[in-house]
Amino acid sequence: MSDYTKSTDFASKDNLTSGNPLKIIKGTEIDTEFNNIQTAIATKLDSSNAPSGTIVGTTDTQTLTNKTLTNPTVNNYTEGVVSIGTVTSSNTLSLTNGTVQTATLTASTACTFTMPTATAGKSFILLLKQAASTGGGSATFTSVKWNSLGAPIITTTVGKMDILTFVSDGTNWYGSYNQGYTP
Repeated sequence: MSDYTKSTDFASKDNLTSGNPLKIIKGTEIDTEFNNIQTAIATKLDSSNAPSGTIVGTTDTQTLTNKTLTNPTVNNYTEGVVSIGTVTSSNTLSLTNGTVQTATLTASTACTFTMPTATAGKSFILLLKQAASTGGGSATFTSVKWNSLGAPIITTTVGKMDILTFVSDGTNWYGSYNQGYTP
């Protein structure tokens, strides 16, 4: 077997796919060649005749948009939290920035919450608080089906919080609630 020296096109995409033999490299060229190989593999993975995407290491992050995960195991995840702030007479809920939403009612004001479009499999939680210094705010929700007890009567005590959970089947939003928490 003869010794090979570095070839300028050693790690090109064409050489990786054309059946050319792996060349043996000597000495300090190993790091350069290893980097060339990594780049060529990443290029090959990103090419049109291979699965699309980017290799993500364990310390990297990647945003996946409109991807379907089949049977994943997810450990130690965090949902996006959105602070709506103080609401007045009406508020339209949006799930764009997160599925845990917080809102504070205005004293003695009824707020009507408009639900997002009902999409099968969507769900979210609303942490609905009374102001710390005044209470008496109330809330109603458009297009929500509640259990046989009906829609909640929001806790009006100063500083208390109700937790409302919503899930959609694609046609309707279904709501459930727990009340009277001290945040």
